[in-house]
Amino acid sequence: MTRPLDIPTARRRYVTVCILFWLPLGLTIAPLILLFTERGMTMAAIAGFFAAHSLTAAALELPTGGLSDVLGRRAVLAAAGLLNLAALTLQGLGTAPWLLGLGMALMGAGRALSSGPAEAWYVDTVHAHSGPGADLRTGLAHGSSATSAALAAGTLLGGVLPWLLGLGPDLGARLSEATSELVLPLSVPLLLGAVVEVAFVLYVLTALPEPPRPAATLHNVLRGIPVTVAGGLRLGGREPLVRRVFLSAGAAGSALAAIELLTPGRAAALTGASESGAVLFAAVACAGFICAGLGSHLAPLTARLAGSGERAVMVSLGTSASGLLLLGATAASTGVGFMVLAATGYGLVYLGLGAAGPSENDILHRRVTSEGRATALSVQSLAMQLTGAITGLIIGFLPPSPLPWLLGGTVLLAGALMWTCPSKPNPQSLVGSHLHHTDANPSHQDDLKTGRAR
Repeated sequence: MTRPLDIPTARRRYVTVCILFWLPLGLTIAPLILLFTERGMTMAAIAGFFAAHSLTAAALELPTGGLSDVLGRRAVLAAAGLLNLAALTLQGLGTAPWLLGLGMALMGAGRALSSGPAEAWYVDTVHAHSGPGADLRTGLAHGSSATSAALAAGTLLGGVLPWLLGLGPDLGARLSEATSELVLPLSVPLLLGAVVEVAFVLYVLTALPEPPRPAATLHNVLRGIPVTVAGGLRLGGREPLVRRVFLSAGAAGSALAAIELLTPGRAAALTGASESGAVLFAAVACAGFICAGLGSHLAPLTARLAGSGERAVMVSLGTSASGLLLLGATAASTGVGFMVLAATGYGLVYLGLGAAGPSENDILHRRVTSEGRATALSVQSLAMQLTGAITGLIIGFLPPSPLPWLLGGTVLLAGALMWTCPSKPNPQSLVGSHLHHTDANPSHQDDLKTGRAR
C-alpha cells in the first residue's frame, strides 16, 4: 500500500490545485460581460447566459458530489478542468448566442464538479497520514487564501491585459484583423485561462495520489450516487452543527448575491460611465478577494481568540454582516466620507466571509466520513447557490435604494445569530467514531468535551 503524503506536501499540492483552478475563472471576471457585449449580445441574452450557468451548476451540484465519492477525487477534478477548458474556449472564440450559452452551461457543469473534490482529497490525505484528530483548519485556510489570491490576480490581469494590447502598436487591433474578428482583445484573458486549465488537468492527474477504489461500473455509479446524495441530505437533517454550516452557506450566498449584483452599478454611478465603472469594479473586486484571503489566513487565530470554531464563525459572519449593513447605510449618500465608509464595509464583508469559511468547513469535516465528504461539500455549495439565486431575484424587483443591501445584510446577520447557542453532541453523529482520538490530540479536548468541533 502506498504511504500517504506527509501533511506539508499535501498542503502544498492542495494550495497549487486551488491556484490553478481559480486563476482562469478570475481572468474572466473583468472582461466577460464586455466581451459578450462586443459580440453584439443584448443584456437580456447575457442574463440568459448567466442563468444557464447557475441552473446547470445547481442541477448538477449534488449528483456530481456523489460522483466524486464514488469514482474518486482526481478523476472528477480532471473532468471539471476539461469542462472549463471547453467553456473558456467557446466563450473566447464563440460569436453565436448558442455557442456562448453552451460555454456558460459547461462552466456551470465544471463548477458543480469542482465543488468539493480537492478539499475532500486534502482532508482524506491528512486523515490517512495523521488520523481524524489532525489539524485541518490551517490547510483549509491556506487553500482559501490561495483561492482568493488567484481570483485577485486573475481579476487584475484579466482587466489590464486587453488594455495593454491597445497600447503602442495596438496589437489587439492587429490580432482581431488577423483572425477576422474571431479573437478580440477581450478574448485574450479567456484564452489564457484555457491554457492554465490544461496545466490544471495535468497537475491533478500527476500530483494527487489517492487510494484505489473498487472498480467503477455504470451500475455502481448509478447506485452509489443516490445513496451518497441521500446521506448528505440526511446528515444536515440530523446533525445540528452540520445544519448550521449549510444554513450559514445559504446566508453567505445571499450576501454575495447582493454584493455582486449591486456593486457594478454603484461603481458606474460613481465614475459616471460604464467603461470606467467596469475598471473600478475590477479594482474593487480584487480588493475584496485580497480581504477574503486575509480573513482566511487569520481564521486559525480567530478560532483561538474566540475560544472555539463555533464562536469564530459567529464573530466572522457578524463582521461580514456589519460590513453589508454599512454598505446599505451609505447607499443613498455621496461624498468622500461616505465613500470611505462604503469601502470599509465592502472590505469587512469579504474579510468576515474569508475568516468564517475554514472554521465552518473544519466543523463539517469532523462530522462526515470520507465516503460522503464531497457530497456534504456539494450540499453546502448548493445551499449557497440557491439562496443567492433567490436573493438575486428578489433584489431585481426592489427599487434602487438601501433596501437591497439591507436584505443581504439581514440574512447574513441571521446566519451569524444561529451560532450564539452552544451545540450539544448528537449520539447519532457521524463524528462519533472520532471521539476516541481525544487523548491523542489534546488540543481538541476542550471543544470535544462541550460538543464543539474546531
